[in-house]
Amino acid sequence: MRRGIAATALAASLALAATACGGSDSGDKADGPVTITWWDTSNATNEAPTYQALIKQFEAANKDIKVNYVNVQFDQAQNKFDTAAGSKGAPDVLRSEVGWTPAFAKKGYFLPLDGTEALADQAKFQPSLIKQAQYEGKTYGVPLVTDTLALVYNKQLFAKAGITEAPKTWDDLKKAAATVKDKTGVDGYWGSTQAYYAQPYLYGEGTDTVDAAGKKITVTSAAAKKGYSTWLSLFDGKGLHKADTTADAYAHIQDAFVNGKVAAIIQGPWEITNFYKGSAFKDKANLGIATVPAGSAGKAGAPTGGHNLSVYAGSDAAHQKAALKFVNFMTSAKSQTEIALKNSTLPTRDDAYTAEVKADPGIAGYQTVLPAAQPRPALPEYSSLWGPLDTELPKIAGGKESLDKGLSNAELAITKLVPDFSK
Repeated sequence: MRRGIAATALAASLALAATACGGSDSGDKADGPVTITWWDTSNATNEAPTYQALIKQFEAANKDIKVNYVNVQFDQAQNKFDTAAGSKGAPDVLRSEVGWTPAFAKKGYFLPLDGTEALADQAKFQPSLIKQAQYEGKTYGVPLVTDTLALVYNKQLFAKAGITEAPKTWDDLKKAAATVKDKTGVDGYWGSTQAYYAQPYLYGEGTDTVDAAGKKITVTSAAAKKGYSTWLSLFDGKGLHKADTTADAYAHIQDAFVNGKVAAIIQGPWEITNFYKGSAFKDKANLGIATVPAGSAGKAGAPTGGHNLSVYAGSDAAHQKAALKFVNFMTSAKSQTEIALKNSTLPTRDDAYTAEVKADPGIAGYQTVLPAAQPRPALPEYSSLWGPLDTELPKIAGGKESLDKGLSNAELAITKLVPDFSK
């Protein structure tokens, strides 16, 4: 989950049309190197250069393989790949958001990787991340980077307010926000109206939008309503910034935090490099990172995000073999270490958390909150369930409809996405 990459739709579509690879469409000569195409969905400015540099290393060590690199806008990549794979024109490798894995695996677009070169180091990866790359007992991706949400805060503002530790519960956060406002004059907390960022409130009540195992929609359950009620209460009160329901809300919240105009927000590690660009975090040590606050169930939880490298099942054998070797290289400890050092993203294998990597306070901080990350269920429709909530939650937070009405509307929309689920 991250903010989209700026690019025009026309330029993106032209680039994809020119570079999509569907095995025999690659134009390889029989006696020449195999050319595979990789669609990378990382940030074109902050992250892509690192991946491009690694490609050069891979090509230097593998003269028989060329990598055609295409940076695809993240918020368009899922639909573009779906369309391309359906017409046999997909790239050989996709940097796939973890939530896409079940849906593409179900459609047969991803190659099972169990027993292949791509997963040769499977034991080195965090087990929960491998599990999240699986569908119906088979593994369809190799974890490249991982992420989760955390409470990030400005240590100096907290110190000025006399707050010595991060809030452990949502009530603690409300009290801290009021104290920060009293002592410093800035708001203590600014929440998001996006459904993904509301997940910790559900986990804090021991629930989710659906019970995947029980095939039941739970978004209007008593526990869910309690979680969303807590979420809603954090937009109103001393030191609590009112809900921003504009299209630019993400940027407004982020900019306020990095420039010291709000003391705390909920955010993921994909923004680490941008945190450091703000005036409030020129001193990287000023960035506080803590597990998201717990709900009344007494446990804290945040969604697990991140990206896997998956191989297109529609490529021919030669391209799949090259793609598997490429995935193995890109997810190796050496590559992940380099990615972490350059991009400040979280590795997915323990042997990539070197002393040098953990010297970055952002990476070290987010590593400590990973135990609270909740794996997503292997439900193909799961990620799409946030769509209805992304429509309703801003209306609720903006006072345009009641919580009950908004959740009922979301439930109705979710019913259409998972018609075999009961209410």
